[in-house]
Amino acid sequence: MTDSLVLVANAGDGSISTFRLVGDSLERLAVTGDLAGTSTFVVDTDRDLVYAGVKPGGGRESAGIVTLRLDRSSGALSVVSRRDLPGGGMNYLALAHAGTVLLGASYGGGYGITAIVEDGVVGEPVSRIEYPNLHSVLPSADGRFAYFVSLGADLIAQYALGADAALTPLDPPAVEAPTGSGPRHLVLNAADDAVYVNTEFTGQVLHYARDTETGALERHGGADVFDPTQGLSVSRFGADPREEHLIWGADLQLADGGHRIWASERTAATLSSAAVAADGSLRSSGEFVATEPQPRGFAVSPDGAHIVVAGELSTTVSLYAADGDRLQLLQQAETGRGANWVRFV
Repeated sequence: MTDSLVLVANAGDGSISTFRLVGDSLERLAVTGDLAGTSTFVVDTDRDLVYAGVKPGGGRESAGIVTLRLDRSSGALSVVSRRDLPGGGMNYLALAHAGTVLLGASYGGGYGITAIVEDGVVGEPVSRIEYPNLHSVLPSADGRFAYFVSLGADLIAQYALGADAALTPLDPPAVEAPTGSGPRHLVLNAADDAVYVNTEFTGQVLHYARDTETGALERHGGADVFDPTQGLSVSRFGADPREEHLIWGADLQLADGGHRIWASERTAATLSSAAVAADGSLRSSGEFVATEPQPRGFAVSPDGAHIVVAGELSTTVSLYAADGDRLQLLQQAETGRGANWVRFV
């Protein structure tokens, strides 16, 4: 990849930075503000639309989803529309059905939604589900199914997803994660026959086999992705991981054509990877890379050659060259306070 854009959400500043990656260097093109507490966004690359979750602020009493249009030349984002969310802000957003259906998960509100999108305008929620501390949601590649991860209930809720944005529970309606593990984010492999979920409290990546016809998941094991030399203990809901030196898993991303998964852990501020075998099983690399302090979000370039990491306690992002389970730091670039979400677009 020789020329690509990278977007970074800076929750502390209420902004999104736009970078251009050229070769092995990041250039910041623009910073778009007035996005109070933004900590998640999803990009419709076909239409150059960005849907960003925001918190109350800037004269608004409720959280919301702001639609922005991306100018790829300047990197600037301009507001198209806004959907208020009186029930609480989104922690994860995803798109399905060629960008016509938006899915969202609210951690603080304990609810998930689907909505129809037309010309960048997010409609009223079509379906609404409730589970404690929903942390993420993703559709299958064909858009027929959707998976919501509940950290509070240690489960992944599974649904059929219609083109009309309607959700219908599968049988069973949910699959369990280990008790007390705190499942957080998920990714689906390219074949759509495996789902991987990282855990906030135990620092693992869990493997779920997926039936591509029925959409149903079945747990098949996992791998640790926290540094055992750091003396971290298993965390729990409501704990202060930094004060008590506890495991604090954050994000995960697929790389190397789906043959590797990278994961971040915030207390020790590390990235680590697990190799993905042909049967979908995982094997920890045992390699740990010290990175930005409290690394909540990161992204892998589409060609797998670069990784960009954001730290909640830093004002910079780190750019790495990736080679298997090894990373080489190339650059640190200023972005903003509380950086926590990264996407290549």
